Amino acid sequence: MNKESVSVLSKQDKLDRRYLRMALVWAENSYCKRRQVGALIVKDKMIISDGYNGTPSGFENVCEDDNFKTKPYVLHAEANAITKVAKSGNSSENATLYVTASPCIECAKLIIQAGIVRVIYSEEYHSTDGIDLLKRAGIDTKYINLNKEN
Repeated sequence: MNKESVSVLSKQDKLDRRYLRMALVWAENSYCKRRQVGALIVKDKMIISDGYNGTPSGFENVCEDDNFKTKPYVLHAEANAITKVAKSGNSSENATLYVTASPCIECAKLIIQAGIVRVIYSEEYHSTDGIDLLKRAGIDTKYINLNKEN
């Protein structure tokens, strides 16, 4: 094997992959049956918030109706992480969001307003509107395929 065929991941790439895998594990907390999504907000190499998709606090932990359609009041993982950090008194300014699915347009707006500067995701959402808006706002976005080694 020659040196050119070996791809070396940078320290940041390795960290990005680790935090993304942690978000994937965090997604397992979701009661949603159609899709489980997890999110972590990291600042200065510390996890300052986490979230997963689900119903608001105090509601039943059922995300889909009898027709297997997502209930309209289910919160996305990003929204849960952002509101959780807001309640904690911490600041998400200049933080990185690791999320298992690329953000929708509504979550992208929250990400911009929260001052998050990087979004790392591992699965494409059915619409690219959210990623397009983040890029327009100058937020660094990065897709990482966790099924590939590098």
